[in-house]
Amino acid sequence: MRMILFSSRQYDRDTFHESNAAYGYDLHFQESHLDVETAVLAEGFEVVCPFVNDRADAAVLERLHAGGTRLIALRSAGFNHVDLAAAQRLGIAVVRVPAYSPHAVAEHAVGLILALNRRLARAAARTREGDFSLHGLLGFDLHGKTAGVIGTGMIGRVFGRIMAGFGMQVLAYDPGTPADDLLALGARYVPLETLLAQSDIVSLHCPLVPDTYHLIDEAALAKMKRGAMLINTGRGGLVESNALIGALKSGQLGNLGLDVYEEEGGLFFEDHSNLPLQDDVLARLLMFPNVIVTAHQAFFTREAMNEIAQTTLGNVAAWRDGTPRNLVPARG
Repeated sequence: MRMILFSSRQYDRDTFHESNAAYGYDLHFQESHLDVETAVLAEGFEVVCPFVNDRADAAVLERLHAGGTRLIALRSAGFNHVDLAAAQRLGIAVVRVPAYSPHAVAEHAVGLILALNRRLARAAARTREGDFSLHGLLGFDLHGKTAGVIGTGMIGRVFGRIMAGFGMQVLAYDPGTPADDLLALGARYVPLETLLAQSDIVSLHCPLVPDTYHLIDEAALAKMKRGAMLINTGRGGLVESNALIGALKSGQLGNLGLDVYEEEGGLFFEDHSNLPLQDDVLARLLMFPNVIVTAHQAFFTREAMNEIAQTTLGNVAAWRDGTPRNLVPARG
């Protein structure tokens, strides 16, 4: 079985080679992003393994199919970058990694909260320069405040449990069945507008689907408690990036932590330190002292990387054996 991994780095090679010892697949690693131009590199590979910022639209899938690809094995939970209808039409199966380490992403969200609240980046930079004053570093107790969790799948539930452990009141919004573990901790499921209006911290943990695209836009930001904190470790498209600038300037949004960004493709996972930043919105966001942006690293722990490799290769084995698992249905 020949398999090519696009957007791969050394850490992908390390974890996939280790997990592949149990399978013996012919693995090929390609640093390039998958798109309509690079799809030719997959010719002769039955399995193509894209990452979150690769493109698998209809044009790409048609080229892959012509080259012999029959399985798209996503090494991610999200699948918004795949044209599922085109895949079904071409007879290409799509599988994903529905869960790897929900703790990794949830804990990163908490890290962003603590770093923003206690001004850790500024404080560390200041003490390195010999400035041990405290002006501008005032934070607030998490205990007794309200955390709003949008999306209570596995990651959202872990995040909610951590927030409850800080002594926070947890509000949750999810169109699905309420999570028993969060209810047991005193969480309340409320309408989205109520969550936005009452939460001191709002954290996004829902998938990017048509109904959640720009879930947080100018109108939603206006409904939030003035000075509240917004955290997004889900998908960039959940937040309308342009709307953030005005909310930060006016003080309506008090703090912002992003691990994802809707225009991150071609930017995140790459070193652009010797080049001027071409994304004007992101450049402006990075100028605010109450904003922290990390480059889609919330998933990046040893445990999560190992689970991604093991699940991905296991998905390929199950598909090869005629018992596919973790299939993404044509309509998501």
